[in-house]
Amino acid sequence: MRLFFKYLFKLVHYIVGPVILAWDLLTSPEGIQRPADEQQAIDQHTSSLVLYQFRMCPFCVKVRRTMKRLSLNIETLDALRDAPAREQLLAGGGNIKVPCLKITSNEGDETWMYESVEIVRYLQERFA
Repeated sequence: MRLFFKYLFKLVHYIVGPVILAWDLLTSPEGIQRPADEQQAIDQHTSSLVLYQFRMCPFCVKVRRTMKRLSLNIETLDALRDAPAREQLLAGGGNIKVPCLKITSNEGDETWMYESVEIVRYLQERFA
């Protein structure tokens, strides 16, 4: 019975995942238009951020849409398909759970922020 649910979950994932990606592509938000110098300053701040995510995860899509809406150039790593990224996520954050935003301070300290709601709130408060 347990094996049945495992395969049922995978089947649902492979049906729903592409639908989520198609919806995201078709309804992609417009980014904020900023003066070039202001965008350059924001790009410099976002260079210390990395988003660990799965491509078809709806919570990751939510974060990526916020990034697009706010015109944020944040590096994204696919922790499902990229083994080194998955290892970094486990070593640094302690969990293979996505989305996870790695924030590196100017001093080199790392904060690993899980939960899409918290990540979206952080990005909006800092960059909106």
